[in-house]
Amino acid sequence: MAYKYIAEAWSKPEESFVDEIMQQRLVEWRKQPAIVRIEKPTRLDRARKLGYKAKQGFVVVRARVRRGGLRKQRPRSGRRPKRMGVAKFKPAKSLRLIAEERAARKFPNLEVLNSYWVGEDGRSKWFEVILVDPNHPVIKADKDVNWIIEKQHKRRVFRSLTSAGKKVRSLRRKGKGAEKVRPSKRKGAKGEQ
Repeated sequence: MAYKYIAEAWSKPEESFVDEIMQQRLVEWRKQPAIVRIEKPTRLDRARKLGYKAKQGFVVVRARVRRGGLRKQRPRSGRRPKRMGVAKFKPAKSLRLIAEERAARKFPNLEVLNSYWVGEDGRSKWFEVILVDPNHPVIKADKDVNWIIEKQHKRRVFRSLTSAGKKVRSLRRKGKGAEKVRPSKRKGAKGEQ
């Protein structure tokens, strides 16, 4: 029952107590490194929905990602501004997926299970990433999450197999209008090869 009230508060942070707490937390988070391991999730309801359990083998990491588009260096040789290839470039990934990848690089022995948003300011966004140790006996014995120990799920975040990755690849769309999305955007656009 408590999860219901936590979820309601986080659904509209500016109208609930969450906004006030967040402002205080962000002051501390800005001083911390970009990737920090934390004891327990900030949003317990969201973490539980995404598969987190308070047991051995589960690790929660808070990752900070800088907001905005790609900051590209201006070319040294001359060309007109339009052809510089500097402005209006956006990454093909979401900031959430970037946060997951960075967390996975920091903890190479763990697999990314999922992630969720926890805060933002004008400059950065913070996400909490749930990681799982596929070699831990508790994880191997847990029937809800032991699918992740199979070899086809190795380094899944780098192959965009997490929820954030599938969203970026438009795999949430099905049926009419989504014919060229599968198996991938590049392969689907060319047709059968």
